[in-house]
Amino acid sequence: MNDKNAVVLLSGGLDSSTTAAIARDSGYLLNCLTFDYGQRHAHELNSARAVAAYLNAGKHLTLKIELDKIGGSALTDNIKVPKNRDAAGIERCIPITYVPARNTIFLSYALAYAEVSGAEHIFIGINSVDYSGYPDCRPEYIRAFEQMASLALKKTVEGTMSVKIHTPLIEMTKAEIIKKGVELGMDFSLTYSCYDPSPEGLACGRCDSCMLRLKGFEEAGFKDPLKYRD
Repeated sequence: MNDKNAVVLLSGGLDSSTTAAIARDSGYLLNCLTFDYGQRHAHELNSARAVAAYLNAGKHLTLKIELDKIGGSALTDNIKVPKNRDAAGIERCIPITYVPARNTIFLSYALAYAEVSGAEHIFIGINSVDYSGYPDCRPEYIRAFEQMASLALKKTVEGTMSVKIHTPLIEMTKAEIIKKGVELGMDFSLTYSCYDPSPEGLACGRCDSCMLRLKGFEEAGFKDPLKYRD
């Protein structure tokens, strides 16, 4: 096992890109994992490729999972994406942009990749402060998944491997995340956050993800380099 070998879940968004930058700055070799899961904001896949290249990832895999055939989310189904919600509205309840079991599915793939590649560390850019209220972004969820991982793999059961899930952004505000990314030299022009972009890939500026991103850049004192429709 290589103590500095890590699987990094990389969507191409602001949070996952900053997480990857943190992992690299901590000396880890990046094995980035991106998912094409039928999301309406598939423009983020191009961002994930660009970020992985920018951070000199050792490997970058993009796996296709057809979650759009399951549906149940505004990101994968023919359901309108909520717009123009204030901070209180975003935090009030679990929104329709929640994708059923998404992080559980993604982390399960990360476990498989970790066991095969000999990576005992998994990085995921979830956040429980400035976020949309998703249940699989909470610290207790990660603790439970990490415990399950110790029972799930051949190598963990045999005692030749342990798995640590790193969540460096879990208690950071969006502004703090942006400041950290800037500190580490992350080029945020490569990242993408919009849930409901135009056909040309312009961000809507009004979905929860855009509004949290814009609020974060304003509070951090930096200009958001993402191109918006309006």
